[in-house]
Amino acid sequence: MQIKVGIGILVLNERKVLLGKRKNSHGEGTWGFPGGHLEFGETVTACTTRELEEETGLLAKTVIEGPWREVLYPKENKHHLSLFTFVSEFSGNLENKEPHKTENWQWFDVASLPSPVFEPIKKISTENSLELFLEENFNVDPRFGSML
Repeated sequence: MQIKVGIGILVLNERKVLLGKRKNSHGEGTWGFPGGHLEFGETVTACTTRELEEETGLLAKTVIEGPWREVLYPKENKHHLSLFTFVSEFSGNLENKEPHKTENWQWFDVASLPSPVFEPIKKISTENSLELFLEENFNVDPRFGSML
């Protein structure tokens, strides 16, 4: 079994985080961050920028690399390393550029995420809240969506 590296992109706009409802892949029906798989020879920052634009039409101006979590999907016999990145500055208009993969994109308050969430989000929000995760790993004050 091959281990894949996935990138989860936390896009913050004031107090809200961007989530999309997944479809036609593992985690179908759950809410997840924009993101995707790291390609051979690609940097984490380049993957973040590419995936964010491909999925949402947003252009990342700043990318901060953060922690990772190991995620197993036993039913699908998959093993991933999920790396999290943070984007607080971006341009462009939000659109659903891959409707075959995502039903829609919505902004949610970081203290009130929808249910169910994609497995990697469970990994970071059960250890502590998403607010604490942002503060501890990205030096972000989620009350304002800005760096501390």
